[in-house]
Amino acid sequence: MSEYSLNDLKKISYKIRMNVIEQVYHAASGHPGGSLSSADIFTVLYFSEMNVDPKNPKWEERDRFVLSKGHCSPALYATLAEKGFFPKEDLSTFRQADSYLEGHPNMTYVPGVDMSTGSLGQGISAAVGMALAGKLDKKDYRVYALLGDGELQEGQVWEALMAAAHYKLDNMVAFLDYNRLQIDGKITEVMSPEPVADKFEAFGWKVINAFGHDHQQLKEALAEAKKTKGKPTMIIAHTTKGKGVSFMEDAAGWHGTAPNKEQRDQAIAELNAVVLELEGK
Repeated sequence: MSEYSLNDLKKISYKIRMNVIEQVYHAASGHPGGSLSSADIFTVLYFSEMNVDPKNPKWEERDRFVLSKGHCSPALYATLAEKGFFPKEDLSTFRQADSYLEGHPNMTYVPGVDMSTGSLGQGISAAVGMALAGKLDKKDYRVYALLGDGELQEGQVWEALMAAAHYKLDNMVAFLDYNRLQIDGKITEVMSPEPVADKFEAFGWKVINAFGHDHQQLKEALAEAKKTKGKPTMIIAHTTKGKGVSFMEDAAGWHGTAPNKEQRDQAIAELNAVVLELEGK
């Protein structure tokens, strides 16, 4: 994999954010808040960590990724397009009736999607199955998953975490996009999953805390996860919902709301300003 500088990674993450906004705007529907908060996680995984080949999406030895919070598909699609799995031009067809870029990831139609997801809780379970299969087949690939913090309210999540620890799946890393907001407000007010770190540890996982918008911290967390033996790793990525767009940041209302043209224009201007600054322009 090419070595990207931290400056390169930050530029990529903001380009991903711009494409998130464009997708949701053109579709007039979708989930920008959690897509924006997880953009840096996607960037580090696909441009610094995972062993994947856009020219051979089904390569048997590839690392696997499962977006357990499948409603944040705009961030996954933007990342896959930026990586070269399919043309960026196709992002404008997001959620259109004749598009392969559905509201939730579909492994049958989208190159680079390893598991169809949407119903919360099921993605992490599938990822555990992939990691167990890798162990049984004595494969070297690693499995990564991304959970939403509101998703922790699903009982199936905890069954999956328990199974991963039981089978000592040290070839698996899960990220928690810990922005503390869900569609109805603060996670602590809807159905509190706290204390999340203590619970993950009690379920037998190695727990690493990281600032989810710091690419260096995320890289270091992944390096530590690789050194962990005998148990899976949970990286709690402390993030801001709507990161990068001033009026979307830390606002639950942008969980599943599309911007109008004025809002889209402002969001793109703010995000593009960061890209231009990083490019020294």
